[in-house]
Amino acid sequence: MLVVLTVLFTVALAAPLFFRWFGRSAFYILAAVPAGAFIWLMATFPSYTGADQSLSSGAPNAPPSVVIPWIPDLRVELAFRMDALSADLSILILGVGSLVLFYCARYFRPEDPKMGAFGSQLLAFAAAMFGLVTADDLILLFIFWELTTILSYLLIGYAAHRLSARRAALQALIVTTFGGLAMLVGMIMLGSVAGTYRISEIMAMAPELVASGVIVDVAIVLMLVGAVSKSALLPFHFWLPAAMAAPTPVSAYLHAAAMVKAGIYLIARLAPGFSETAYWSAVISVLGLATLLLGGWRALRQHDLKLMLAYGTVSQLGFLTLVVGLGNREAAIAGIGLLLAHGFFKATLFLVVGIIDHQAGTRDIRKLSGVGRSAPLLAAVAVIGAASMAGLPPLLGFVAKESVYETYVHYAGHENNLTGWILLIGVVAGAILTFAYSCRFVWGGFATKATCEPTAFKPVSWPFLAPPALLAAATLVFGLWPRPLDTAATPYADLYPADGPVTHLALWHGFTPALGLTGVTIAVGLLLFWQRERVERFQTLTASPLDAERSYRGLIGLLDDAAVWVTGRTQRGSLTFYLFVILSMAIISPLAAVIFRGAQMPENFHWFDSPVQAVIGAAVVIGALGAARANKRFLAVLMVSVSGYGIALIFALQGAPDLALTQMLVETIVLVAFVLALRSLPARLWKREPTGQRLLRALLGISFGAAMVVFAMSAMASRVAEPISLAYPELAYKGGGGLNIVNVTLVDIRAWDTFGEISVLTMAATGVASLIFIRGRGDKRRRADEVATGSVDRGREHFGSSDREAATLALARKFSTVAREAWLVAGRTLAPERRSIIFEVITRLLFHSVIVFSVYLLIAGHNAPGGGFAGGLMAGLALTIRYLAGGRFELAEATPVSAGMLLGGGLGLAALSAAAPLFFGGQILQTAILSFTWPVFGDIKFVTSTIFDIGVYLVVVGLVLDVLRSLGSEIDERSEGGSSDDEDLIEPEPELLDAEGVSR
Repeated sequence: MLVVLTVLFTVALAAPLFFRWFGRSAFYILAAVPAGAFIWLMATFPSYTGADQSLSSGAPNAPPSVVIPWIPDLRVELAFRMDALSADLSILILGVGSLVLFYCARYFRPEDPKMGAFGSQLLAFAAAMFGLVTADDLILLFIFWELTTILSYLLIGYAAHRLSARRAALQALIVTTFGGLAMLVGMIMLGSVAGTYRISEIMAMAPELVASGVIVDVAIVLMLVGAVSKSALLPFHFWLPAAMAAPTPVSAYLHAAAMVKAGIYLIARLAPGFSETAYWSAVISVLGLATLLLGGWRALRQHDLKLMLAYGTVSQLGFLTLVVGLGNREAAIAGIGLLLAHGFFKATLFLVVGIIDHQAGTRDIRKLSGVGRSAPLLAAVAVIGAASMAGLPPLLGFVAKESVYETYVHYAGHENNLTGWILLIGVVAGAILTFAYSCRFVWGGFATKATCEPTAFKPVSWPFLAPPALLAAATLVFGLWPRPLDTAATPYADLYPADGPVTHLALWHGFTPALGLTGVTIAVGLLLFWQRERVERFQTLTASPLDAERSYRGLIGLLDDAAVWVTGRTQRGSLTFYLFVILSMAIISPLAAVIFRGAQMPENFHWFDSPVQAVIGAAVVIGALGAARANKRFLAVLMVSVSGYGIALIFALQGAPDLALTQMLVETIVLVAFVLALRSLPARLWKREPTGQRLLRALLGISFGAAMVVFAMSAMASRVAEPISLAYPELAYKGGGGLNIVNVTLVDIRAWDTFGEISVLTMAATGVASLIFIRGRGDKRRRADEVATGSVDRGREHFGSSDREAATLALARKFSTVAREAWLVAGRTLAPERRSIIFEVITRLLFHSVIVFSVYLLIAGHNAPGGGFAGGLMAGLALTIRYLAGGRFELAEATPVSAGMLLGGGLGLAALSAAAPLFFGGQILQTAILSFTWPVFGDIKFVTSTIFDIGVYLVVVGLVLDVLRSLGSEIDERSEGGSSDDEDLIEPEPELLDAEGVSR
C-alpha cells in the first residue's frame, strides 16, 4: 500500500516533465501507474476478501496493515489498512482512474499549455483517494479528505479564464470544506471518547461507544455532515451540477467514480458499528430519499447531456446513501454492488459525452441529431451504459438494482415497517425517474430528430473510444457473471450480524416481488419518457421557488456584505486606531481575568536593588517621555534608544550578560536602521492631534504600562509550583553540553522556537527588500526602453543608466581590482561632504577585529556569553560601520555574497542540522556531544547544536545586510540622481512658464 501511494504521488510530482518531453502522450505514462497498481490490487485481492487464508493472516477480517508512528503525544499515526471495503473502492480509484488518464491523451489538444498541471493534479487526486480509503486513522483520513478537496478545486477550475469554472471551483471548495471541518470536530470527539483514532479499533469497540451517550451521537452526526457535503446530498447537492464546468475527464473520475464516493465510503465504513446511533436513521433516510427524488426529477428537464448526468449522479448518490446506510447485511451486499455498478456506467457515460462534445462541438440535445448513425460504435457503448443506469438486464446495473429492491422488500415486510414501506416506494420512484432520464439521454444524444439538421460528427479514433468501451464491457461482463463482485462484497457484509436473509448478487433471483417492481419501473419509466414534453411543461409550471444554489449565493452575498461592513469600520488605515484597539484589548482581557478570578498580588514590594539601578530606571523613563514629546523624528529615535540602552544596563546589573549584550547590539542595529530610513521621511513628525486625543493616548499608554506591571506581579505572586527554569542549568550542561544556559536554551532545549524566529526574520528581510526593490508594474508608465519584470531584485546594488552613474560604477570597480590597493577608499566612492576621515581610520582599525570577535562570540557562545544571534549582530555592526565609512560601493565589495543567499543558506543549514539526527536513528533537533583530541588544540568537546547556531549567525548577518542594502544602498542610489523604476513612475510636475514661454 505504501509503495503504491508513494509511487502515485512521486509520478504526479514528476508529471510536468513528462509532458514537456512527450506532449499529450505523457498521459499514457501516467495511466500506466494506476494501471500497474490495479494489477497489483487484483493479484492480492484474495488477501482482502478472505478467499486465500494463507494471505489473510488467518481471518478474512484481519487484513494486512501498516503503522508508522507520527505524533505519539496526540495518538496520531500513519496507519494504513486494506480490507474488503477499501479494496472495492480501490477498483474504481485505480481501474477507472487509469482509463480516464488514457482517455485524456486524445481529449486534450496537443497545444494545450496546462496539460502538465492537469495530469499532475489528476494523478495526485487518485493517490489522495487511495490514501483516503486505506487510511486506518481518523486524522490521516481527514488529511487525505482535504487533499481531495484542494485537488478537486484545482481540477474544476481548470479553465480559469471562464468565470463559471472559477465560481464552480470556489463553490465546491467552500461547501466541501465546511463539511470537512464539521467532520473533523466529530472525529476528534469520537477519538477522544474512544481513546484512539485508529478506525479499526474504534469499530471494534463500537457497541460500547454507542451506549456511552450523546457525545458519540453528536460526533457521528458531524461526521455525516462531512459525508453529505462530499457526496452532494441535500442541502449541499447544488455544487455537483455546477462542477460540470470542469473538463469531462474530471467529471468522469471525480464526480462519478471517485470523489463523490468518499462520502459514501465514510457512511459504509461507519454503518456496521454506528447505524444504531440516535440520529443515524433519520439523517440517512430523509436526506438520501430527498436527494434521490430531487436529482432524478431535475435530470428530466436538462438539455445539456453533461448536466443530465450530473443531476442523475446526485440522484444515484442519494440512492447509494439509502442502501449503504441502512445498516444490515443484505443492504451491504446490495450497496457494494450498486457502488461498483454506478462507477462503471456513470464513468462510461461521462466519457461518451466528452467524445460527443469533442467531435460535434455541442452537448445540447436540441442541436444533436443523427450521431448514432455517424458513430454506431459510440452509440452502442452509450446504450450499454445507459441501460445499466436504467437497470435493464443483463447488465450490472440491473443486478445491483434487483438486490436493492430485494433488500427494501424484506425491510418493509419486517413487522410491517411503515418507514420501510415509505422508503421502498421512494426507491422505486427514484428508479423510475432514473429509467426515464436514461432513455432521454440515449434519445437526446444519438437519435435522429426531425426538428434539427444532422450533426456534423468527426470520426472517433480507437484510443479515444477504448476507455468507455472497456467500462461498458465490464458492465456487461459483471452483469452476466456477478460472482466475483459478490465475493468481493461478502467480507464487508460479514461485519453485520447474520440475522436477516442471506442474499447474493445474481442476475436471476426467480419470480420475486423485486422482479415485479422492475417491471413497474420499466413501464412507468417508458411512460414518462413517451410523455417527456408534457412532463417538461409540468416541471416548468411547478418549479419550486426554493433553490439551494440561490440560497447559497444569497448567504455568500450576506457574508460579503458583512465583511465589507466590518472591514470598513476596522481597517481604516489609521495606525492610531489600530494601536488603540490592540492596546485596549491587551489591557481589558487580562485585567478582567485578574479582577474576576481573584488573582494573587505580592504582599511586599521591592523598588530597586541599588541606587545605580534606580538612576538607570529613571533614565529609561525619561527616554520614553522624551520620545513621546519629541517633535522631530531623529530626536524621537534617539530617545527610544536611550530607553533601550538603559534596559540593557539593567540586564547587566541583574547578572544577565547575554541579554545585555544582545540588547545593546539590537539597539545599535535598530538605531542605524531607523536613521537610514529617516532619510526618506520628513524631518518633523506628523501633525499633532487635538489636546483631547493626546490626553486619551497618554492615558492609554500609561494604562498599558501599568497593566503590564500588574500582570507581571500577579503572575509572580500566583506561582504554586517550582519554576521550570530551576532545571535549566542541569539540562543545559548534561543534555545540551554547555554552560551558557541562555544559548543552550536557544539552540537545544527550545530550538523549535528559535527555528521559528529565524524563519520570521527571513520573511521580514524579504518583506523589507520587497518594499524597496520592487520593480515597475505593467499598469504604470515606464521608460520606453524598459520592460517591467514584476520581480524583486534583492541583489541589485546599482543599475546605472546615466553617464554619471556608469562612470561612478566603473570607478568603484576599478579601485577594488587594483593590486595592493587599500580596501577602503571612500574618496573614490563618496561625495566630499559625506566623508569622515576619522570614521574611515576607525573603520580600518576595527572592522577585522569586530569580524573576528563576532566569530569568537559564535564559537564561545555555548559556554560563555555570546552565540549565533549575538555574533551575527556583531558581524552586522562591522558591515554597518564599513558602509557608513565607504558608502554603498564599499558595502558591495565587502559582501560579495547576496543577502538572500545568506538568509536562505542559514535557514537551510539550521533545517539540515535539525533533520540530520533522523538519519542516525535520533529525533529532530537532537544534539550529539563529540569529544576528541587534536594536535596543538588539545582536547575538544564539540556539540552538534553549534551547526544550528551557525545557521542562526548567517540568518542574522543576512538580515542586517538586507537592511543596509535596502534602506542604505538603494536610497543612496536614488538620492544621487540615478534613475530607477520608482522614479520613472513618478508623474513629473508641469513646468511653470512665464509670459514669454521660458521655464521658471
